[in-house]
Amino acid sequence: MFKIDLKNRTPIYEQVVENFKKLIITGVLQQDSRVPSVRDMARDLSVNPNTVQKAYRELETSGYFYTVLGQGSFISAPPDTAGAEITALYEQLKNVVREMVFRGETIEKIGEFIKSMEGEMKNV
Repeated sequence: MFKIDLKNRTPIYEQVVENFKKLIITGVLQQDSRVPSVRDMARDLSVNPNTVQKAYRELETSGYFYTVLGQGSFISAPPDTAGAEITALYEQLKNVVREMVFRGETIEKIGEFIKSMEGEMKNV
């Protein structure tokens, strides 16, 4: 499904979380799809099952996964009410844009980049 970069300074569980988020957001993993068991994922990635469990717990807490007892974990539907999360994401975006401008990028170029993503986002 995806690979973990053991040389990366980002903790392994965060890499697992980010990989799953990317696959969900881009539509590779569909709503209600079953995800591999913790043991299977740990074996495939050659990591400790506790690491995968921590990632799965975080994904469930943040609304990307849901668990059915005895059946495993599945991809959640996008939340209906995500007002606070959207506000937090806009704040993050604002901070990223400020950083880019501080480093010399123009608002116009940032806007062009966002506009260029429009076609890509239609698949989400």
